[in-house]
Amino acid sequence: MIKVENLSKSFGSLKVLQGVNAEIKKGECVSIIGPSGAGKSVFLYCLNGLEKCDGGSIYINDDNICDKKTDINKIRLKMGMVYQNFNLFSHLSVIENIILAPVMVKKISREKAIETADKLLETVCLFDKKHSYPDELSGGQRQRIAIARALAMEPEIMLFDEPTSALDPAMSGEVLAVIRNLAKLGYTMVIVTHEMNFAKEISDRVFFMNEKSIYESGSPGDIFNDPKKPATIAFIRKLKTFNYKVSSHSFDLIEMSSRLKLFCVKYNIEAKKIDYTNLAIEELITYILNHCYDKKQTPEIDITVEFGDIDKKIEIEVVHDGKTLNPFDKISYTPDETETKSDTDNTDDTDDMGIFIISNISSGISFSGENGINRFKIKI
Repeated sequence: MIKVENLSKSFGSLKVLQGVNAEIKKGECVSIIGPSGAGKSVFLYCLNGLEKCDGGSIYINDDNICDKKTDINKIRLKMGMVYQNFNLFSHLSVIENIILAPVMVKKISREKAIETADKLLETVCLFDKKHSYPDELSGGQRQRIAIARALAMEPEIMLFDEPTSALDPAMSGEVLAVIRNLAKLGYTMVIVTHEMNFAKEISDRVFFMNEKSIYESGSPGDIFNDPKKPATIAFIRKLKTFNYKVSSHSFDLIEMSSRLKLFCVKYNIEAKKIDYTNLAIEELITYILNHCYDKKQTPEIDITVEFGDIDKKIEIEVVHDGKTLNPFDKISYTPDETETKSDTDNTDDTDDMGIFIISNISSGISFSGENGINRFKIKI
């Protein structure tokens, strides 16, 4: 259905796409992932002629849309496009937004267009909003209306450009549910997305874009669990990594815990492991702040949490530049001469209990201290 051969695209002296080759079959769902600036959205816009290619060919069925002789408007009738920011007409009601193109472009009767729109509104669970205006809707509702509007043209191909990037997690769920249903109905879909779990779940294939081209492609299992090329491996690894920096004795523990929980939920990590991970980090950071820095020192503590998609293990790495102490070596702690009693009072018992807790909930702990840099690794 879609065949791309040696596609290239530049903006002035900036080359965005070079040597892109791909085939997408009828009824196939392909997700496109990759770092910012990799050309994902530009590639999508080239597929429906919103951006003109500088070289190469794009065949939609047997029509080369890069050929100047091709009627691009006729080809676009076969494709529905859903953008990041909805692009609804604010002065038109929901129903008028949906029927506008079928009536004006395809010359469908208004009555028939409304009948189709009503069915689509039921599909996206927004029939009761048909007479509302876009400004009266939430972001998730507006994006669902945008999908219904694209479907009203009865396209053969649906293109999605980061359809949830402007939405919070709850609203994203609404939109992703609608796209899942479209996949079940057998639509040919190309989706540029940053929702990795969604891409993994819904896709027949995944394209990883990097270095101005499709750097690696394969099944979701291949790309997310067993990528072969270095840049893909680095990208997937980074996606499954949480980072946080502590640079104050009174750091915001609640914010760190909330962000860590969002990371864990994103990768469907079980609740017990989320609790254990939060607990281990909280207790270890408390120990380090109490014993490895005096009150006048500014702490520099880097926390990295990595989730292994295959073994389902969580590895916590904590790196700091304070005093070298390993609370897990069973050597009791004694304050040095530079610390006052107020620095250490009422910390030993609670800190020892915290270290004991970490030891019991972890499956492995290692420590190294060299050249003033201390590194803990804890597996949950």
